[in-house]
Amino acid sequence: MEDFLLAGNFPHMVKKELDAFARGLKVAMAQTGWKPAPLGVAAGMGDTTVRDLFRNLSSPKVSTAQALANAMGMTVDEVISLGDGPAARVPQVAVAGLVGAGAAVPLEDPYPKGEGLFHVAAPAPLLRHGGIKGIVAVQVEGDSMAPMYQPGDVLFYSRATHEGIPEEDIGRPCIVEDADGNAWVKQVKRGDKPGLFHLISLNPTSETRHNQQIKWAARVRLALPADLVERI
Repeated sequence: MEDFLLAGNFPHMVKKELDAFARGLKVAMAQTGWKPAPLGVAAGMGDTTVRDLFRNLSSPKVSTAQALANAMGMTVDEVISLGDGPAARVPQVAVAGLVGAGAAVPLEDPYPKGEGLFHVAAPAPLLRHGGIKGIVAVQVEGDSMAPMYQPGDVLFYSRATHEGIPEEDIGRPCIVEDADGNAWVKQVKRGDKPGLFHLISLNPTSETRHNQQIKWAARVRLALPADLVERI
């Protein structure tokens, strides 16, 4: 197809190719971490070029499609192939449930595998660093970890151990299941006796839970602020 386009036979893309290109562009941007405005500028276009394309406000010239693809180190055909077919979709993560930052929240996962409260697009840093296999997302309820984490923020983590906490995660903000089956987000520090841990609240007005038994804990790998959460 690309040789035909380069010959100038299609100054504008036809609808079928435009739809596939737009779908593929979304996938490619999610995989590489590009945002719409910076990509448009990097391609030598305006900062609304990509948004206009996604909103079907413009039918891009072939030269525009080539510039956008080149800015990501791809060809037009490669972008179209990402979006060609019904299975093309932006990688996403299910938000499995809530995690307490103040109030006790029972650890529950009543959803089928791959489902949850809602889905969010997989953040680009996770895609660039190991992918999303084994990644779990939860939504914060409460403000005991403010200002680091606010109510409605979505946190991503992965468990390295079935029980306990990895040595390298001690001292970091973690998702924790306590002995009573409640899920928390807390900074985890060693307790006064072996096998016990302090679950630290960063908000000075919130209670820190000292010398707690835990079932497991895993550090927060990435946090998505509530105002940036886009449900899919």
